[in-house]
Amino acid sequence: MQHNDVASIVEDPELIANRGQIVVAATQLFAREGFYRTTIKDIAKLAGVSSGLIYQYFREKEDILLLVLLEVVDAYAREIPLSLKGVVDPLDRLLTAVHAYCRVVDRHRAATVLAYRSTKSLPPDRRRELIPERETETNHIIASVIADCMKHGVVRRVNVDVLVYQIVMAAHGWALKSWYFKSRVSLDEFIRETLDILLTGILTPVGEKKRANQKGRAAQRRKVQLPT
Repeated sequence: MQHNDVASIVEDPELIANRGQIVVAATQLFAREGFYRTTIKDIAKLAGVSSGLIYQYFREKEDILLLVLLEVVDAYAREIPLSLKGVVDPLDRLLTAVHAYCRVVDRHRAATVLAYRSTKSLPPDRRRELIPERETETNHIIASVIADCMKHGVVRRVNVDVLVYQIVMAAHGWALKSWYFKSRVSLDEFIRETLDILLTGILTPVGEKKRANQKGRAAQRRKVQLPT
């Protein structure tokens, strides 16, 4: 596949109509059987479409893998900015961004694991380049939120790139180690504990006071939501 073919395949209006079922089927099979053992015929059967339909849009299996991986990295780029709309306080924006990132990971656990395991299966051309490019775009959103926190004095001066990837790796841990976490903590508990660990080392005294107030309000909301 040539470089200029990537966008046309991913954005083809006819493909979009069938993309959901193809992506879901491919994700399940790649995760369960492995990329190399999964065939186009397997994907078509599970997706409920014909192999011929898939071959109308994909020249090879690697193109489907690209679509699976783009589905999750593009979800970050869509959903994190959406979650930040109307959130003004810098620390609230950071917490909201982390929550949104973790929830995307939760909805795309299999694809998140595949991104670690199978990106190397993409040919060394434009397709492999797309994944880190899209991930970097998302990281810039988080970096901007962190920089704003530092500007307002709630987060101390740190290496922003390092902190961004600490957040990314922590969020990905929910998928990568779901076999361990899923029977021990809920997603909300995982996010809450992750934030406590990450924020302990970076908040200024002003930030710590804000965080204490936020935790108090959150605890009160949880108390109100408990069944009587």
